[in-house]
Amino acid sequence: MLRAAFTFQPGSQLVRMFTLLLVAALPLLGACDKLTVRAKTAFNADSALSYTRAQVAFGPRVPGTAGAVKAGDWIVAMMKQRADTVIEQRWKHRTAGGDSVPMRNILARFRPQATQRVLYVTHWDTRPMADADPVLGNRHTPILGANDGASGVGLFVALGDALKKTPPNIGVDLLFVDGEDYGQSFDAPYADVLIGSQYFASHLPSADYKPMFGVLWDMIADADLNIMQEAKSVQSAPEVVNRVWQKAKDMGYDKYFIPQVGQDVTDDHVPFLEKGFRMIDVIDLDYGPLGPDGQAHPNYHHTLGDTMEHISAKSLQIVGDVALGLITDS
Repeated sequence: MLRAAFTFQPGSQLVRMFTLLLVAALPLLGACDKLTVRAKTAFNADSALSYTRAQVAFGPRVPGTAGAVKAGDWIVAMMKQRADTVIEQRWKHRTAGGDSVPMRNILARFRPQATQRVLYVTHWDTRPMADADPVLGNRHTPILGANDGASGVGLFVALGDALKKTPPNIGVDLLFVDGEDYGQSFDAPYADVLIGSQYFASHLPSADYKPMFGVLWDMIADADLNIMQEAKSVQSAPEVVNRVWQKAKDMGYDKYFIPQVGQDVTDDHVPFLEKGFRMIDVIDLDYGPLGPDGQAHPNYHHTLGDTMEHISAKSLQIVGDVALGLITDS
C-alpha cells in the first residue's frame, strides 16, 4: 500500500488551495448530468433549449393575457422565417362559466402541397393555476411551464431550423395548439381543456386533410427523461406507437423511450383520435427525479417548480432526434 507523500494540516495553505479548487469544480461536476448526448440527426438541442428559455421569459402564457399575446407573436415570427406557410386560427372560446377567452392555433407547414403528410402537435399555453403545488398558497398562481408548454415550442422551432436547412421529402405540419391546460377538469366533454386541438380537429386545413400519422409531443424535456407508452395511444394507434419506439430503439434511446404501457392520459391527441386520426401522445408524466417506487419525487407537473433548471438539452436532443428521424425516414 502506498503512503501519501504529504498530509493535510488544518488551516494550511494547501488545504485552502484544495478547497478552492473543489468549490470551483462543483458546478462543472453538476453540469455533467445536463450535457447533451451526441446528436444522431441535424437537430440542435442547444437551440431548442434557447427557444424554450425565450418562451419562459414571456412569463405564464395563459390565454387572454399579455404574456400569451407576446409569446404567440414570437412563435408566428419564428415559424415564418422557417416554414413554407404559416396559418393562424383565431377564435373566442366561451367557457363553462360564460366568459369569452381569445384563442390562437398556429400551423407551420413544410411542403404544403404534398399529399403524404405527418402532423406534429404541441401546446403552447400554460396552466393558469399551480393546482398540484405542495404549497397550498401557491395553487392559484399561474405556472411558468418550462416543460409543460415551452419545451414543445422549443422542440418545434428547432425542428423548423432543420427542415428549412434540409427540406423534407414529405409534407410536415407543426401545429401549436392553444388552451390545452386552461380549465380545471380533464373529464369528457372537455369543456375548457384541449380547446385548441378540439377546434383544429373540427376546422381542418382542407376537407380531405388526412396525415399518414400524427404525434403529440408534450412535457418532453424533463432532465430525468423516461417516456412510457401512453395507454390510449397503444389502444387506438398501436402501429404509430411501434413506429416511434422502434425509431428510438434504433437510435439507442430505448433507455428513455421505455417499451412499456404507462398511464392513460387525456391530452391533445384525444380530439384527433375521436376524428379517426392515427395520433399518439409522447409524454413524460413523471416530471422529476424518480424514486425507488418509479415515481417522481417531487413531481413538478402543474407546480411552480416547472422551471428551466428542471429540464435539459440532453432530453431535448433525444426527443428531437427521434422526432426528426421519423420525418426523414417517412
